[in-house]
Amino acid sequence: MQSGTGPDDPHRDPGAPGAGENGPQSPGGPQSPQAPGGPQSPQSPQAPGGPQSPGGAPPLASPESPQSFGGGGYTGPVPPGGWAQTPAAPMGQMPMSHGELAGWGGRLGAYLLDILILLVPTAILIAIVVAAALGSDAAGIVTGIVSLLVYITVTLLYAPLLMKREGPKNGQTWGKQIVGIRAVRDSGQPFNFGSAALREVVLKGLAVGIAASIIPLIPWFLNFFWPLWDDQNRALHDMAASTHVVKA
Repeated sequence: MQSGTGPDDPHRDPGAPGAGENGPQSPGGPQSPQAPGGPQSPQSPQAPGGPQSPGGAPPLASPESPQSFGGGGYTGPVPPGGWAQTPAAPMGQMPMSHGELAGWGGRLGAYLLDILILLVPTAILIAIVVAAALGSDAAGIVTGIVSLLVYITVTLLYAPLLMKREGPKNGQTWGKQIVGIRAVRDSGQPFNFGSAALREVVLKGLAVGIAASIIPLIPWFLNFFWPLWDDQNRALHDMAASTHVVKA
């Protein structure tokens, strides 16, 4: 009778089939761990918050994800490609809402009418000065000085006081009102006393007058006739004041 050669037999060959835990396993015994790259056993379900298996619920957003509130990202709907804005008029061009540009002839007519209107108080003042001078030399001198100051005041205040009127008469002198034209600001704001004085007194009067005293007639000529070849019918003082003249 032969002795058994079981797994615990000390005389058993280690390399024989059915050897201990470190030896090769018999075909029916438990399998050893697979080498890297071999077939993997099915994964167990992941704990909440970990990567999900295919077909499962999408993973929760991490704090750094742009979808989360804690990371500072935006979670609302994506806006369209940009806000629709009304294109601004190019620099130096009149906005289309101001109306049709006035022609050079209308501007000339308004200018001549304003001169005639201002000639009325001038003629009255001259008549007063002459009458005072005939009565007394001292009275004539005083009357002349006062009349000159009144004339300068009226001339300086004539256009600003009329152009600052509200409503459809804003930007109109009496000459422009008769012809049916008006000055407008490129900004769309109505004329006030300051903006009207800047255009009519400082730029149109003093600046052109000082330049004409240095170079006789040429600055006045250029300012007066510039609308004839300007594509926006502007005089030089219109460019400096950012204004246009349109039909009322």
